[in-house]
Amino acid sequence: MNIILLFPDDLQSPSHARLTGRRLTHVLEVHRAEEGDTLKVGLLDGNLGTGTVTRLDAEALELDLDLVAAPPPKLPLTLILALPRPKVLNRALIAASSLGIHRIVLLHTARVEKAYWGSPRMSEENLLHQRVLGLEQARDTVLPTLQIERRFRPFVEDRLPALASDSLRVVAHPGDHPPCPRAVEGPVTLVVGPEGGLVPFEIELLQVAGFQPVDLGPRILRVETALAALAGRMF
Repeated sequence: MNIILLFPDDLQSPSHARLTGRRLTHVLEVHRAEEGDTLKVGLLDGNLGTGTVTRLDAEALELDLDLVAAPPPKLPLTLILALPRPKVLNRALIAASSLGIHRIVLLHTARVEKAYWGSPRMSEENLLHQRVLGLEQARDTVLPTLQIERRFRPFVEDRLPALASDSLRVVAHPGDHPPCPRAVEGPVTLVVGPEGGLVPFEIELLQVAGFQPVDLGPRILRVETALAALAGRMF
């Protein structure tokens, strides 16, 4: 982790925190810190700064905090992602969070297996944990919002138009389409389909909602690689 992310429950006062568990183990085994050392820290949905170690042993890590720096700005990007296979979901959430995407929607589509929704990786605890890992990687503190949509047509017809209002609307879809736009000024709503792509009916509904299919090139990319390529190209 490139920062130690603090949660409100970690705070014993506005300037002092006490940590246990995974973050304590990381500081002991990776940072190999000692009392008096300074670590990079950030408060969830708050500022970045430093924490000076005042206690470090097998039971707890305690830090005096100096949180004075604003987190990096989020990308004005809403990602609507067809729910990936469970083993891909974690990587996709980490990638999206570390890229600074500010809103993520996990969506059911025709080629998404219904069993994916019952995976333990869809637990609230895991969905939060993967986004936290992305923030720690990117030295960010602002958690991307996460929305779950299990029905494609009602979402696209009833809720997506308001969600995507005043934004450039694109759907990454291989084929004879215009190339993905570059250096966009302003917010973007991006739809990324599942393995095998979106079916024609889904593309048609998205086009009715104002989404333009765009092409990223001839290569087939992993989800997390495609997210990085799309975000880097558009912003």
